[in-house]
Amino acid sequence: MQLAEHTATTPFEEALPDVLMRVVSELHDVAYLIERIEPQLLEVTSGQLSSEGVKLLQGIDLAVQKTRGLAEFIDTITGSIPADWFVDVSTALSLVKLAEMQKALGAAFRHGHSQPLDKASGDFDLF
Repeated sequence: MQLAEHTATTPFEEALPDVLMRVVSELHDVAYLIERIEPQLLEVTSGQLSSEGVKLLQGIDLAVQKTRGLAEFIDTITGSIPADWFVDVSTALSLVKLAEMQKALGAAFRHGHSQPLDKASGDFDLF
């Protein structure tokens, strides 16, 4: 992404703080979705977990903590970035494969979650 300080923007140039806050929102969504796995695993196993199962749950907890930590880190540093810093997001958006996430990251403003959290995702890659 290229950084430029100017007022005239192209359709894919957006204020860096706005883009980063959408990334923060996506990271919070990811943390929530990961966190929802844990109760499902406990239900499937009837609470009886092997030592590997316990390690798996600890890994899920760590993934949630890291994801939220990254979101908070980006949120905090975004506050110190001047609002007149712009980035061209066109190349970065073309690399995002999930359509809903691409739409949310490319939007000029944000409303709610990128993926409705109570519905199945539209994109899925098994391998």
